[in-house]
Amino acid sequence: MVKLLLLLLSGAKLGKLFASGGTMLLSLVVYALIFGWRYAAGFVALLFVHEWGHYIAARQRKLDVGLPTFIPFVGAWIELKDMPHDAETEAFVGLGGPLLGSVGALVCYWMARSWQIDWLLAVAYAGFMLNLFNLIPLSPFDGGRITAVLSPRIWLVGVPILGALFFYRPSPMLLIIAVLAAPQVWKAIRYRSDSEEARTYYAVPTAKKWEYGLYYLLLAGFLALMSHEAHELLQAGRGGARLI
Repeated sequence: MVKLLLLLLSGAKLGKLFASGGTMLLSLVVYALIFGWRYAAGFVALLFVHEWGHYIAARQRKLDVGLPTFIPFVGAWIELKDMPHDAETEAFVGLGGPLLGSVGALVCYWMARSWQIDWLLAVAYAGFMLNLFNLIPLSPFDGGRITAVLSPRIWLVGVPILGALFFYRPSPMLLIIAVLAAPQVWKAIRYRSDSEEARTYYAVPTAKKWEYGLYYLLLAGFLALMSHEAHELLQAGRGGARLI
């Protein structure tokens, strides 16, 4: 009986692995049909690296977390089975994704410049932009999870940013994000510094708040700079012409 139970449990774990790998493969196929398999492989790999950053950060804080799930044109996410017990832990897990994702994009950038490969430079640009986009200070973005350690009221800053993005480049995905963000915006409006939640979940030492605020600004500035640099190189065609 014990052996049978262990076999079933191992089968369940394999099932989750196959499910995660299957959604990743589906995204790869869909993107490959539109953008070509090289770019698709690079982009999906950077999505995986981003989500793996969240996974590692969650495991560092002893949180039970599932493997990444991928959906074409939506992105990817990991399932937190144990929710963070305080805002600092949530910020730590939120920072893990864009931090490791930025490293992955930077590696692609260096490789593209070293080997003069345009498609890899395009992957790097997409990676920089993806992680920068995720730093919008509004939940459910990673930026919202990071900046909430300062105060949920910062989410109100993300509203005009999201609105400007929609007017600049309308997208159904941005509308979906807006709907998901609406309850968080209402929460930010109603937030009070003397509430029970402020005294418990958001009770973070001032030094930690400054630390995460600095990390956020440095990472956002770096990603903005690298996005601009990669875009300029692609526009000028200085990345090379080898699409191998």
